[in-house]
Amino acid sequence: MPDARRAGIPGGDTSRTTSGGLALDPWYGSPDGASERPGEYPYTRGIHESMYRGRHWTMRQYAGYATAEESNRRYRFLLEGGQTGLSVAFDLPTQLGLDPDDPLAEGEVGRVGVSIASVEDMAVLLDGIPIDRVSVSMTINATASILLAYYVAVAIERGIPLASLSGTTQNDILKEYVARGTQAYPPRPSLGVVTGMIAYTARDLPRWNPISISGYHIREAGATAVQELAFTLANGLEYARRAVAAGMGIDTFAPRLSFFFACHNDFFEEIAKFRAARRVWAGLMRDRLGATRPESLKLRFHTQTAGSTLAAQEAPNNVVRVALQAMAAVLGGTQSLHCNALDEALALPTEATARLALRTQQVIAYESGVAEVADPLGGSWFVERLTDEVAQAATSLIDEVERIGGALRAVETGFYARHIEDSAYRYQREVDRGDRTIVGVNRFSAEAGSGVPDLLRVDGEVGVSQRARVEQLRAGRDGARVRGALARVRDAAQASLKAPGTATLMEALVEGALARATTGELAGAMQDVFGPYRESG
Repeated sequence: MPDARRAGIPGGDTSRTTSGGLALDPWYGSPDGASERPGEYPYTRGIHESMYRGRHWTMRQYAGYATAEESNRRYRFLLEGGQTGLSVAFDLPTQLGLDPDDPLAEGEVGRVGVSIASVEDMAVLLDGIPIDRVSVSMTINATASILLAYYVAVAIERGIPLASLSGTTQNDILKEYVARGTQAYPPRPSLGVVTGMIAYTARDLPRWNPISISGYHIREAGATAVQELAFTLANGLEYARRAVAAGMGIDTFAPRLSFFFACHNDFFEEIAKFRAARRVWAGLMRDRLGATRPESLKLRFHTQTAGSTLAAQEAPNNVVRVALQAMAAVLGGTQSLHCNALDEALALPTEATARLALRTQQVIAYESGVAEVADPLGGSWFVERLTDEVAQAATSLIDEVERIGGALRAVETGFYARHIEDSAYRYQREVDRGDRTIVGVNRFSAEAGSGVPDLLRVDGEVGVSQRARVEQLRAGRDGARVRGALARVRDAAQASLKAPGTATLMEALVEGALARATTGELAGAMQDVFGPYRESG
């Protein structure tokens, strides 16, 4: 057999070795030199030639609960433990644009994420955190523009240049209508808000990713790996086309588009999915949208291990599941990674389980050796064949979405929902019949209650304290300034209906944030114009 070890980069950096002292090239190819290189179109093997040799993926832990003070303590704890980026979870009232004292928020304040009702809460959440040096990801969608406005307002009040801010707002509203359900406005004006955020960040926040187009929630709702990939990239096409229609050149904003995928238990299928995702997206951007810059063609993505695969039964088994999923994400070339904690099928993670989830990433990065070579499974007959099949199946499904009019029509007609529901039903039937084994659940199960860890309990008084805080804020601010700011938000929202893709609405929201308008007030001003979302039959 020909020695292909040096087929990667002859004479390249061989300073890395195996634990036994064998030299490692940055990447490997076929002996005839005909194989694709990492860092070259269509980027199947990775978006950078050296991948993790130059820099590890960003290690994030999705965290947020109760008050801004408590979440801030958790963030400091994670950063001190070696985490390299923050990922903020918001409670349901914040996601839906409700203040803590809204009757609809009763019982939900601070339960599944942190409660942020104003710029003052955001300032407390970020206290002592160098936001000009730490990347912050915010899982927020319908109210993404409001939370970004708070973030910008904190930077302005701290005197931090906006150009130094780096991070991501999830801001993927399309998947809310089919997979999560935290939409606040109808789809079409919501898309206009997203387009305006893309314009604003391209102009004022050049290091900020204005949208993380999310397949994670689509997958968690029951989609297959191919459906997750196809529907996510079809949504990406919809957002990109709307930005282009609003007058933005594709190469001016495409490099800041990012993606978010789940990683499930089928180890090789997940690796193939990530490799195929880069290939398919590069082709879509070049051939359908006319992008020319290499940076516009590169699919950058964050990965989260799959919450839906975690079992409440024998919870310690989840550590193994998460480790396998995290390894698949790294072998697939992710740029950012979150590992779920073992207890997340039961509650929010404790400090101990959050630390173990972070350590899972660090062991993979520093002890396993998989980060030393780009795309180490490239050239595997199985992985390459599987990558081709996933790419072909996903492209076929994207074409089907395009034929019915694109992603928005796929949402409005129920096309996505039907596919996802069918897949979810089929999977659950397999589990129920025992055709698909879930260790510790439908096979090899121990006695009930085995392995239940100590759980984090959120103080039920959080809602009381947050209501008091927002009432105090309203009492101490300049009411006339707030009313003027809210009027400008309504005017800007009205203008966005006629000309989506301008930065005017974001500018008005930042002004409202600085005036101490609340989340509910800002969302309400937009809803006055857009109307509420009402699900059709």
